[in-house]
Amino acid sequence: MGTKAREIIKMDVDQLAGLLRKAFSDEWLAYYQYWVGAQVVKGPMKDAVITELNQHAADELRHAGLIALRIIELDGMPVTKPEDWYELTNCGYEAPDDPYVETVLKQNIKGEQCAITTYSKLLQTTKDADPVTYNIVVQILQDEVSHEEDLQNLAEDIQLMLKHGR
Repeated sequence: MGTKAREIIKMDVDQLAGLLRKAFSDEWLAYYQYWVGAQVVKGPMKDAVITELNQHAADELRHAGLIALRIIELDGMPVTKPEDWYELTNCGYEAPDDPYVETVLKQNIKGEQCAITTYSKLLQTTKDADPVTYNIVVQILQDEVSHEEDLQNLAEDIQLMLKHGR
């Protein structure tokens, strides 16, 4: 990490890299949860749900890339072993073993709500301490908020469709 870049960070850089490694683990688990969910999902509005899950998977993968680059800029190392994701995760992973659309949506809404909480805390932690990480977190948090809304809207649409027998 550059000397001047290190000077602008007003917190323990190793602590920050640790927080980012946890977020990195979350993003990979979220990516896989979305991706595999899109492969197995069944039920009403399946095609719309698949489209949404695939888009969210791509976003989570992009988030992992942003976080990995920031960890490296901080002279850290991203998590290199997938099995370590489970130890580091803030939000966990829920396998879509029940592929029904409402179940898959509920699992992913829960994941997004956890991500919103995690990134809100990271935002507060970096607000006055690291403007570079702060800006990355703002971008990711915007996506996570949109993801939660997208998924909730789909779940509501499915409920309305089932209620009205369409």
